[in-house]
Amino acid sequence: MQQLNQQERRFATFNVCNLAPPGVKLYDNLLPTTEQEYEAKLDWTAHQIDLLDADVIGFQEIFSQATLKEVLARTRNYREAFHAGFDPDPAAMRLTPSVALVSRLPLVVPAQPMKDFPHGIELPQGSRDAARFTRAPLHAIVQVSPDVAVDVVVVHLKSRRPDYRTGDTGEDPALYALACLRSLIRRGTEAAALRVLVTEMGRANRRPRVVLGDFNDVADSVTTGIVLGAGAPMADRLYDANEVQRRVDHAHHMGFSCVHEGHYSTIDHILVSEEFNAALPDAIGEVVEVLYLNDHLDLALPQASDHGQVLARIRLFDDSHGLRDAGM
Repeated sequence: MQQLNQQERRFATFNVCNLAPPGVKLYDNLLPTTEQEYEAKLDWTAHQIDLLDADVIGFQEIFSQATLKEVLARTRNYREAFHAGFDPDPAAMRLTPSVALVSRLPLVVPAQPMKDFPHGIELPQGSRDAARFTRAPLHAIVQVSPDVAVDVVVVHLKSRRPDYRTGDTGEDPALYALACLRSLIRRGTEAAALRVLVTEMGRANRRPRVVLGDFNDVADSVTTGIVLGAGAPMADRLYDANEVQRRVDHAHHMGFSCVHEGHYSTIDHILVSEEFNAALPDAIGEVVEVLYLNDHLDLALPQASDHGQVLARIRLFDDSHGLRDAGM
């Protein structure tokens, strides 16, 4: 497995947009992909993964882990990588995509899904799966150096898509508003559940944490803020890698991962614990730079994802708390 630099660790998040075998019906308003469209999507996705060249990549919208394996087989640098993920539940009422993790660094133990909310957190009575995530986060422990392991959590929180009840339509403004509210409540509840689980993880394991994925909201939203833990004790908080990065070139820093109706925003994030915030006394490394691969969004390539990819370069400190030489 290729490694760019022994002192730098690269984490990325990649919403691949409906990765599924050809001919599979995913949504009522979406035609199944043809064989030609499928081949083009696999080739583009494999190329983009190699372009990221990250040590650890979290994926969203995986309808088939076997299809992701086929993508990895077409890459140059990830054919030998560790791949963790679980297919959607075939018994579920609706087909729901899952997340996955691919790592060129070893996993300490097999990755596990985090399906259930912690005790005391649940959706309002009558909600579907009131005490479970719609798309279960995936937890892995990654060995980033001989003496440092990191808890990595891949997430995909509930989208802003209105959650209609049977027979509801967007033509009625009240029904539309209530459907949007239901989506917000579910995303907020998932954010609260994730905040508790990640906090408990940090307190129990005393390991650095990286939470990455599609949060379906911007960094300063209420829901993302819940995951970050604003107002929590310093050791329990997470930090937006984009905010704590050391290198920011404002002339070239186009930080967006989504374009909707002409509006550019970032809803895909990489969050780090205090160990990777160089401004804090217990830091063991720093976020050097956060990069966004998003040219394909303006190009509107049919085979490409509708999300940009986010990459965080993290450099570890040496034993004397000086920066390890990353060859820069």
